[in-house]
Amino acid sequence: MPAWAGALAGLAAGAVALGLAQLVAGLAGPETSPVVAVGDGAVDLTPAPVKDFAIRTFGENDKTVLVGGVLVVLALVAALIGVLARRRVAYGVAGLAVFAAVGVAAVVTRPSASAVDALPTVLGALAGVWTLTWLLRRATTRPQPAPADAPSPGAAPAGASSAASSAASSAASSSGAAAGASPQGEGVERPAVMRAGGEQATGFDRRRLLTGVAGGVVVAGAAAALGRELGGRQAVDTARVGVALPRPATPAKPVPAGADLRINGLSSFITRNQDFYRVDTALVVPQVSPADWRLRIHGLVDRPVELTYADLLKLPLTEADVTLTCVSNEVGGEYAGNARWLGVRMPDLLRRAGVRSGADMLLSTSADGFTCGTPVDVVMDGRDALFAIAMNGEPLPVEHGFPVRQVVPGLYGYVSATKWVVDVKVTRFDQDEAYWTPRGWSARGPIKTQSRIDVPKAGASLKAGRVTIAGVAWAQHKGVDAVEVRVDGGAWRQARLADVPSPDTWRQWSLDWDATPGSHTLEVRATDTTGYTQTDRKAPPAPDGATGWHAITVEVS
Repeated sequence: MPAWAGALAGLAAGAVALGLAQLVAGLAGPETSPVVAVGDGAVDLTPAPVKDFAIRTFGENDKTVLVGGVLVVLALVAALIGVLARRRVAYGVAGLAVFAAVGVAAVVTRPSASAVDALPTVLGALAGVWTLTWLLRRATTRPQPAPADAPSPGAAPAGASSAASSAASSAASSSGAAAGASPQGEGVERPAVMRAGGEQATGFDRRRLLTGVAGGVVVAGAAAALGRELGGRQAVDTARVGVALPRPATPAKPVPAGADLRINGLSSFITRNQDFYRVDTALVVPQVSPADWRLRIHGLVDRPVELTYADLLKLPLTEADVTLTCVSNEVGGEYAGNARWLGVRMPDLLRRAGVRSGADMLLSTSADGFTCGTPVDVVMDGRDALFAIAMNGEPLPVEHGFPVRQVVPGLYGYVSATKWVVDVKVTRFDQDEAYWTPRGWSARGPIKTQSRIDVPKAGASLKAGRVTIAGVAWAQHKGVDAVEVRVDGGAWRQARLADVPSPDTWRQWSLDWDATPGSHTLEVRATDTTGYTQTDRKAPPAPDGATGWHAITVEVS
C-alpha cells in the first residue's frame, strides 16, 4: 500500500473519531469535546505575548484560527498514524491511543470535570481504531485461487508428448540434484503468487479504499453536525427568546439629543449588539439554560446567597448606559463599545450576603471555568455595577453572556465583565488569583483615559478643503472633559464634544479642518474630569492597558 493511501486512511479514521466524539459531547456537554478541551488547554498554556499577538492579528477571529490550527495538527498526526499502520496495524492503534490520551488529559483537567467527561474522547478513539483497521483491511485484496482444472504455472502445454514431459521432468530432477535440493522440493522456485506456508500474496485496491474513505467522511460529518445540534444551542436560543424582561425599577437617563453627532463613519453612541466586540477565552460559547442557572455568592460573607434566574428577575432592576473596554485594545483599537444594560445592582446582593471586613476581591467564575478578580471597593462605591440580564433592550446575546454577566463601569473587562457568571467568591487579592493575573496582567485593571480618530480613516485620500475629523473618547466613571486635535505636530485645537448621559459612557467629538494638499498626520488626545491628559508615551496593552496618542496619516489632493 502506498504511503498516500495510509495517510488517507489515517485522516478518515481521525475524522470518524472526532465526529463521534462531537456527537457524544453533544449529549454530555460541549465542554467534553476533545477539540474544545485541547484548544482551551492551548489557550491556558499560551504565553501572554502570543495571546496579544493573536488578538492583534486575528481580532475576534482568534478562536476560529486556534480551533483551525488544532484541527490541522490533529489531521497531520492522523495522517502519520495511517502511514505507520501500513507496516503494522498495532502502530496505528498505539498512535490513536496516544491521540486519545492527550484528549482525555485535556478534558479531565478542566475545572469541575469528572471522569465521565472523558467518555466522548474514549468512544471516539475506539471508533477511530475500528475505522482504521477496517479501511486497511478493505484496501488489501487477495487473489482468488485458480480453478482445479487450470494448468499450473509450470505445466506443459496441452498436446505435448509424454516423452517431452518426461524429459523435462528428468532434466529438472537432475538440475535439482546437482544443486543439492532436497527430495521435498525445498529448492524449487515458487510461483509469484505464493508465500512460505502456502499464504497468498496481498495487493492494493484503490477503489475499495476510496469508497471506504468517502463513507467514513460522510459518517464523520453527519455525527459532528448532529453533535452540534444536540449541544443545546437551539434549546438555549429558544429559552432566551422566551424571556420576558421586567421593567426597570431605576430606568436609565434619557440619551441626550446631542449624544450622537450622526457623522458618517463615526461610531454611533449606542453600539448594536451584533457589532459589539467580543474578546474572551471561550472556544465554544457556553450554552447555559436559564432554568438551570444558579448564582452563588460565598466566601468572606456572613450569609451565603444562592439565586436562580427567576429569583434575579424578581429583584429591583437598574438600567444604565455603560461603555466596556478590553485591556487588549491597542491605542485607536476597536475593542470598545457602548450599550444600555439592565440588571441587578451587585452591591445590593453583596450587602444581602454581608461582606466581611478585610475582603477586597470578588473572584467571579464563568460557566466555562474562567475567573476574574474585581476590587470590592470599586463595586461598592456607588457606580452602576450590575449582574446584567439584558443588552440594548433584549436578553443578553448568548455570545455576550446569556443568561447573566457582570458589567462594572471603569474597569477593563478582564477584571470585571465575567460572562455566563455562576459563582462569586468574596475573598482577598493576597489569597486568590484570577485567570489573567498569573499570566502577567495587573490585578485591578482601571480603565485608562483614551481617544481615537474614526473619521477619516487611516490612509484615506481626501480632497482639499473643509474636512471633518471625528471620533470617540472614554474615561469610564470619570468622564471626558476635553478632546484636542493637532495636525502635523502643530498647535492643539479644541474639538466639539457631544452630550452624554453619564460619565460611564464614551463621548463623541468632532473638529473641522481646512485640509491643504499633501500628506498630513492627525493626532488626538483626551483630558478627563480629574484633569488628567493622555500621555504621549506609547505602551503596549500588557500589563494594564495601552497608552499613547492615536495618530493617522491621510493624503490630500
